[in-house]
Amino acid sequence: MTARYARVVVDSRLPQLDRLFEYRVPPALEGVAPGVRVRVPLRGDRTAAGYVVEVADARAWEGEVADIEAVVSPVPVLRPEVWALARAVADRAAGGAADVLRVAIPGRQARVEKAWLARAAEGAAAEAAEPAATEGAELTETDASPEPDAPPESPAPLEPDDASAPLLPGLVEARRKVALECAGGVAEVPVAGGGTAWVGRWAVALAGLARQAVERGEQAILVVPDHREQRQLRLALEAAVGEERVVELDARQRNPERYAGFLRCVDGGGLAIIGPRSAVYAPAADLGLLVVWEDGDPLLAEPLSPWVHARDAALVRQGQTGCALVIAGHARSTDAERLVEVGFLEHERVGAHRVRVLPTALADDGRRVPAAAFHAAREALASRPVLVQVARPGHAPGLRCGDCGTRARCAACGGPLGQRTRGGQPGCRLCGRLAAAWRCPSCHGIRLVEVGRGSTRIAEELGRAIPGVPVVVADGEHERLTIDARPRIVVATRGAEPVADGGYGAVLLLDGDSLLAREGLRVAEEAVRQWATARALAAEGATVVLAGVIGPTVGALTGDTTVPFAKAELAERRSLRFPPAVRTASVVGHPDAVAEALEALAGIEHLDVLGPVPAEGAPGDRLERAIVRFAYADGAHVAGVARGRVLAAAARPRKPGAPPRLRIRLDDPEPFDGL
Repeated sequence: MTARYARVVVDSRLPQLDRLFEYRVPPALEGVAPGVRVRVPLRGDRTAAGYVVEVADARAWEGEVADIEAVVSPVPVLRPEVWALARAVADRAAGGAADVLRVAIPGRQARVEKAWLARAAEGAAAEAAEPAATEGAELTETDASPEPDAPPESPAPLEPDDASAPLLPGLVEARRKVALECAGGVAEVPVAGGGTAWVGRWAVALAGLARQAVERGEQAILVVPDHREQRQLRLALEAAVGEERVVELDARQRNPERYAGFLRCVDGGGLAIIGPRSAVYAPAADLGLLVVWEDGDPLLAEPLSPWVHARDAALVRQGQTGCALVIAGHARSTDAERLVEVGFLEHERVGAHRVRVLPTALADDGRRVPAAAFHAAREALASRPVLVQVARPGHAPGLRCGDCGTRARCAACGGPLGQRTRGGQPGCRLCGRLAAAWRCPSCHGIRLVEVGRGSTRIAEELGRAIPGVPVVVADGEHERLTIDARPRIVVATRGAEPVADGGYGAVLLLDGDSLLAREGLRVAEEAVRQWATARALAAEGATVVLAGVIGPTVGALTGDTTVPFAKAELAERRSLRFPPAVRTASVVGHPDAVAEALEALAGIEHLDVLGPVPAEGAPGDRLERAIVRFAYADGAHVAGVARGRVLAAAARPRKPGAPPRLRIRLDDPEPFDGL
C-alpha cells in the first residue's frame, strides 16, 4: 500500500512551531483528511493537537517522519478558506496562524459532532437512494421537487419605509466594496411566533443586504461589536431571510450551541452568519457578503496575539474571495475614510433621520444638566421615554481626601477608588477590592469626598428634579436591552443604551466635556461615534441635546453626515504620520533584542523610528520600547522582518516563566492612547 503523508498545523503558541509539519499516515489509521483534528508527536514523548491542512501521496520532507498518533475527530472543522485566511492575517500581523485558529474554531463538543455525523450519513444515504427510487419513473409537474441545494422560500419582505426600502440593489451580485454611513432611527420587525420587536433601522438595512446573498445560495457574514447589536441584527435577519437561515456564533453561547452553529456553517448553503469579531473567520465556502458594523468600536480589536482587528481580517478575506464588502456605521471611522480616499471603498449613505441637535455649554452654576436639556426632557416625557447618556457607572466615579484633596487610590493595585451606591463602601475600580479602612498617604486623613457623578447618582438627581417620573439605570450592572414606550427617564452609560419602542422622545448627551478631556489619538473620533449611536435611538423629530461640548466635534453631530469630520481627522493624522495614515509596529523587549530588530528594519524605505524609551515590565526586567512607522505598501516586508527577529529571539535560552525577549505588535493602538 502506498504511504500517505499529512501536513499538519500544530496548536502551539511557540513562534518557532508556526509552520506545517509533515507526518506519515499509518495504514491502519482511518479518517485522516484535510480539516480534521489530530494528535501528533513532538520531540521526545510530548504530543500536541493540530489540524490536517493537506494530504499527499508523496513526501516533501526528506528527514525522519513520525506517524500521526490519532484522529481526534473526523469532522473537517478547518475549512480551506479559513486556513487561507488564518495564514494570511497571521503573516500580515507577524504572528502565528495557530493563534488565529484558536479564535476561529470553537472547542470540540463530542455529542454535537455525533449528531452532526449522523445527519450527514442520513443525507448521504438518502442522496444515494434517490436515483434508484426514481429510475425509470416519469416525473410530472406535480411530482417535481426543488433542487436539493435550493434555499427554501424566503418570507415576505418587510414593508418598506425610509430605511428598509431596497438598499443598494445588486450590491452582492456586483461584488461592490462600500463604506456605508447609516442614518439613525428605529423600525418594527416581525418576530418568530408572532408579535413584533423594535430594532435600529441600520439592522433592517443590513438584513436587506444579507438577503441578497442568501437568495443566491451564498453565505453572508455580519460582524458586530457586542451582543446588543447582535440581538437587533438577528431579529432583523430572521424577519428578512427566515429563522432557519440565521446562524449565531458567539462566545456568550453555551459551548454545544456555539459548536452546533459552527457545524451548520460547515454544511454551507444560503446562510446569514452573525457574531462578534471572531465571526469574521466563520466557515463560508461560498461567501457572497461580508459586513463589519461600527468598525471604529474598540471591541472589534482582538485582544489576543496576533491582535488582528476584525476590519483588517475582513479586508484580507475580501481580497481572497472577491465577495461584496460593507464597512458600515452611524459615524465614519478614519480607517474607513482612508479606504474611501485611496479608492478601495465607495462612499454610500442610506436613510434619513430627522432630529434636532442642540449643542449647549454647561450652566454657569456647574450643573451637569443644562436648562435646555431639562426643557427638552419635560416636553418629551409627555408621551415618550427620554435617554440620558452619561460617562461612568456607579454613584461616584472618583473619591479624594476631604482634607488635602489627594486622589484616593487602592492600596493593593494603585487603581482609583469609587462608590457604586450612595453611602456604600469605597472600592477599587480596577481590582474591586474594598477600602473600608482607607487612610490618606499624604495627610493621614480618613474623610473621603465624592468626585464626579456616575449613572446612579445622576439618576437620583433627575428623580428629584422631575418628580413623579420613573427613572431607570442601564449600565454594566443593570443591563437593559429594550424598554417599552411609556414615559420614563433612562440613564445609561455609553454603549449600554437600550432600544426604546418607537424611539426616544429626547436624547441628552451629558459629560461631553469629560469625554473629550481624555488623552488619546482617537478620543474625538470615539466620542462622535458614541454620540451618533445614541442619537440614532431617537424618534423622528426628537430633540438631541449635546452638553458641554464646543469645537469641530459639534459639527460632526449637528450635520447630516460625519464624513467631513472623519476627513479632517484623517488629514491631521496624515500630516503627523499617525495611524491610520500610516501603519505602526511597537517593538518591546530586552535592549539588545530591540536594537537588533530596529537594525534589521532600518533598510526599509519610508520607515522611521520613535524611541527606544524605557518600558514597563516585571521587577528586575530592563525593557525598552520603540515605535516603527511605515507605509502600507511596505507592510509585508516589515511583517516578514519582524517575524524573523521574533523567531531569532525565541531561539535564545531564557529562564522558565520569563517573558519573551522580544515582542513586536503591528498596528498597536496602545502607544497612542496618551497622545
